[in-house]
Amino acid sequence: MTHSATSPSSRSALRSRLREQRRGLKPEQQRNAALRLDRIVGHSALFRRSRHIAFFLANDGELDPQLLMHRAWRMGKVCYLPVITPAKSLWFARYEHGDNLTPNRFGIPEPARTGLPLLSARVLDLILTPLVAFDDQGNRLGMGSGFYDRTLSFLRHRHVWHKPRLLGVAHELQHLPALQTASWDVPLDGVATDEDLYLFSNT
Repeated sequence: MTHSATSPSSRSALRSRLREQRRGLKPEQQRNAALRLDRIVGHSALFRRSRHIAFFLANDGELDPQLLMHRAWRMGKVCYLPVITPAKSLWFARYEHGDNLTPNRFGIPEPARTGLPLLSARVLDLILTPLVAFDDQGNRLGMGSGFYDRTLSFLRHRHVWHKPRLLGVAHELQHLPALQTASWDVPLDGVATDEDLYLFSNT
């Protein structure tokens, strides 16, 4: 990854603009985008060969992977959702349809943690990550809290074994030619949008 001087103000402005655009999508557009995402990813080799998959619950206009999660259940895959820990990192809890959820500090539902085993990202095959923007090199701009970058920082030091694979999920309008990067950014293996599946490595 090529690092460039990153202006926090420019990244913040970009986040605000793209978040506003995706929130502006009509419900019908969101439903159609979710259907296309399910079809595109559901037929991919990356998805088919992954058994333990982390999803997320869409928020703030994000492209919703819920149909894809239902496909995973039908295929006998094991699904997980992220849980924010007090250390401001993510662990992952197994999730089945109808399991209890509770709002986290951002008001986003996550599995209720009482007595629930939390697993490290290292044991997963595939992690679907939300994002605000991505570029043609697999760089990701998140919401700015750094949860995914902190949690997945171990991947930046691996050269042979790359589990888990990281697949961003985004509307095509969030696709940019290039993003400024920071030293702590963890690049994606691919991004799935409502129009295409972009792969940036030997995934």
